[in-house]
Amino acid sequence: MFLLVAEGTELWSVLVQEPVAGTFLESFFRQFHHHPWNGLRFWDLVQPFFMFIVGVAMPFSYAKRLERGSSKKQFTRHIVLRSLILLALGVGLHCVYRHKLVWELWNVLSQLSVTILIAYFLMRYKWTTQIAVSIGLLVLTEILYRTFPLEGYNQPFVKDHNFGSWMDMVLMGKINDGGGWVAINCIPTAAHTIWGVVAGQVLRSKKRAGEKVKFLVVIGGLFLITGYLLDWASVTPIIKRISTSSFVLASGGWALIVLAFSYWLIDIKNQNKWIFPFVVVGMNPIFIYLFFNTVGYQWFNGFVAIFTRGFLQYFNTPGFVVELFTSISILVLEWWMCYYLYRKKIFFRI
Repeated sequence: MFLLVAEGTELWSVLVQEPVAGTFLESFFRQFHHHPWNGLRFWDLVQPFFMFIVGVAMPFSYAKRLERGSSKKQFTRHIVLRSLILLALGVGLHCVYRHKLVWELWNVLSQLSVTILIAYFLMRYKWTTQIAVSIGLLVLTEILYRTFPLEGYNQPFVKDHNFGSWMDMVLMGKINDGGGWVAINCIPTAAHTIWGVVAGQVLRSKKRAGEKVKFLVVIGGLFLITGYLLDWASVTPIIKRISTSSFVLASGGWALIVLAFSYWLIDIKNQNKWIFPFVVVGMNPIFIYLFFNTVGYQWFNGFVAIFTRGFLQYFNTPGFVVELFTSISILVLEWWMCYYLYRKKIFFRI
C-alpha cells in the first residue's frame, strides 16, 4: 500500500525522467514499473503480495468470527458479499479512470473477488489438498494457453494473441489497450490467495515457531526455484501480464519467503518498534487503495500541484525538481491523512 500510494502521486514516473534518465538510478527506479512483457521486476510483486496477504488473513478472520458466535453459514455469506463488493469496486475504479461507464475486469479488486472465493471454499481441506488444487489451476492455465486453437489467439505467450485475450473478447468485447493484461488471470493467481491461506493456517497452528519458518521457506524456495527454472529453460516465460505459471510460482515463492522473514524478525526476534506505520495502513488497505486511486489521483494531486508548482515556478525552479517536490508533498500529506484517520478511528472496513 505504501508503494501503491506513492505510484498514485506519480513519484515513480518522475524518478525515471531527466536528469535521472540514462543513469544507474533510472535502472533502479525502473524496478518500480511493471516489466513490459517477459521478465520480473520488483513492481510485478506488488499484486501477488496483495492477493497473498489477503489469503494469510482469512484463517485469522474466520477463527475470530467463529469466536464471536458467527456460524460457518454466516461467514460464507460474508465472503460471497465481500466478493460481490470487490467486483463492483474493481469495475467502478475503471469507470473512474475512463471518466465514463465501462465494463472492464482488469483491476486487482476484480481479480481478488474470484480468488478469495476459490481460496475460501478450499480452507476446509488439508494444506496438501489446497496446494494440489493450486498447482492444478496452473496446469489448467498452461493447457488452455498452449492448446487453444482459434486463429489469432493461438500464440500462448504473444501479447494480445493468446487465450487470455480471447477470453477478454468474450467477457468484455475488447482487449486491454496495448498493455496485454487479461482478466482470466484470476484463475492462475488464485494460487497466490490459496498459498496465503495455507501460510495463515500454518502461522495459527501449534507448531513451534522455527518449524513454521522452515515450512514457509522450504515451500517458498521450491516455488521460487521452479518458477525461475521454467523461464530460464525457455519452457514457460515469466510474464506477469498474463500470469503464466512460472510467474505465479516465482512471485508466490517470494511472497512466502518474505512472510517467513517478517514473521521471524517481528514475532520471533521481537523487532517490532518500527512497524507502526504499517499497522496504520494494515487497518484498512482496500479503503486506502480505493481512496488514493479516486479522490487522491483524480482531485487531490492536482489541488496540491496548484500550490507547489505555482510557488516553485515563480523562482524558475527546474521542471524535474518541481515535479519531484510535488509528488513528495502529495505523499506526505496523504500519509498524514492516513495517520489522522487512524488516530480518530475513522476507517471504513470493506
